[in-house]
Amino acid sequence: MSKFGGSSNKKEVPAMTSSSLSDIVFMLLFFFMVTTQMRETENKVIVKIPEASEVVKLERKDLNSYINIGTPIKSLQAMYGTEARIQLNDSFKTTDDIRDFVAAERESKSEADRQFMTVSIRADQDVRMGIITDVKQELRRCSALKIMYSARKGGK
Repeated sequence: MSKFGGSSNKKEVPAMTSSSLSDIVFMLLFFFMVTTQMRETENKVIVKIPEASEVVKLERKDLNSYINIGTPIKSLQAMYGTEARIQLNDSFKTTDDIRDFVAAERESKSEADRQFMTVSIRADQDVRMGIITDVKQELRRCSALKIMYSARKGGK
């Protein structure tokens, strides 16, 4: 009789418990729900961003206000036509509405961040320069002098 190892006393490995698996899944789900940012506005215009040779990435995107300029998407072309339109937040506006838009965006920022607010113009590369000039003139009238143009880095 030996005390060690017998062929008749083999023990089986116990099955892996999955009781804590649901806790881990819900913890991951909660983490991604908290950290994910949803898109704030829906794009109603088609914007193919032009290429640029000198591109700088923004440090703080929360200080930006976006003005989209382009032709309406296919589903809205029957209602709005195919001419270039200005989109402020989730609706089409005219250059006369830019002043109210800038004032509302300034009010939504904290007092310390208002001086750092930048207006970003996302314009389609095929849009006529006249509409962009009109937007710039209206921004100048309401003292929104920090303007940035969205562009993608072009290959050389």
